Amino acid sequence: MTGSDESPSFRLVYVPGVMPDKWVRIWNERQPDVPLALTQVPAGAAAGRLLDRDADAGLVRLPVDRTVFSAIPLYTEQTVVVVPQDHLVTAVDEVSPEDLSDDIVLHPLDDVLDWEDLPGRPAFERPATTADAVELVAAGIGVLVVPLSLARLHHRKDLTHRPLKDAPESSVALAWPEDATTDLVEDFIGIVRGRTANSTRGRRPALPEGNPKGGVRRKPVPGESASAKPTGKGGQSAGRSGRGAPKGGRRGKPRRRS
Repeated sequence: MTGSDESPSFRLVYVPGVMPDKWVRIWNERQPDVPLALTQVPAGAAAGRLLDRDADAGLVRLPVDRTVFSAIPLYTEQTVVVVPQDHLVTAVDEVSPEDLSDDIVLHPLDDVLDWEDLPGRPAFERPATTADAVELVAAGIGVLVVPLSLARLHHRKDLTHRPLKDAPESSVALAWPEDATTDLVEDFIGIVRGRTANSTRGRRPALPEGNPKGGVRRKPVPGESASAKPTGKGGQSAGRSGRGAPKGGRRGKPRRRS
């Protein structure tokens, strides 16, 4: 929580490629009096912003230091290779690292994939950013391997992408300093986990006075006693099907008259 007690706010940082719009919309619906300040930061800068208390929580890429951060993994992205529209690999639906053996594979300094052995041939120099690497791909200098969201973020009409199998993947998580789990952080955790506003694990609104269980009491109908049971069709008790014979009536087949 930031600001004065009279005007709290919630500060969320997120990394490129992550789309927090849905969660922000739900927050604004549930917390109209608590502004959410949203800031995009480079993937490598998110942890520092959280540790410096410049943000309450962040949508970051794993891994994070679990000795100081709490983290909830949200999803894992597909890895793709970005190529020019006329590249040979556009003829297939999926690419293997061996298919890139003759290509220069660009490796930007802000790469978020944990490579043990980058496929293809290395470039003479590493681009500073993913955006710079995309420009080089468009110029025919090489190809680029990134999470799908970054390929979409830097989409160009002269470029396309294909899934790359047997490649590292990037996972996105909600993270926050372990010693700063505030009520507002808990509220946002509930949102990203899909909890309802009245979830038992979230902060619930005050219950109606005189109704400790939070249920809704049925208002009595005029003329009905408090102990009356609901009735079914025809005024019969709702606890019976109503298919039996009337009281005092005969059961079974009617007798024929001789």
